[in-house]
Amino acid sequence: MSSFENVEVVKAANIYFDGKVTSRVVVFADGSKKTLGIMMPGDYEFGTDDNELMEIQAGEMDVLLPGESDWQAFAQGSSFEVPKNSNFKLKVKEVTDYCCSYF
Repeated sequence: MSSFENVEVVKAANIYFDGKVTSRVVVFADGSKKTLGIMMPGDYEFGTDDNELMEIQAGEMDVLLPGESDWQAFAQGSSFEVPKNSNFKLKVKEVTDYCCSYF
């Protein structure tokens, strides 16, 4: 899906890591939410409150998922899931455009 229809976009940005990671919340008619964002190259760690699906729209990163010891590479067109109440690490190699869905 390349676009969303009939949604509300929260104007205030989520800004992390001194502005190196930013996103905007998109709210759907059924109350579900996604974030659309950009990550600059760098190393990051995030925690989750909900199950997440991270879809890479452009860019490239290595990801260390919860409970794993090996980093996995993800690039444009790929995605990964992260369980709720967990942490995951990212090594963003180039500017990365992403869409994150929450379940």
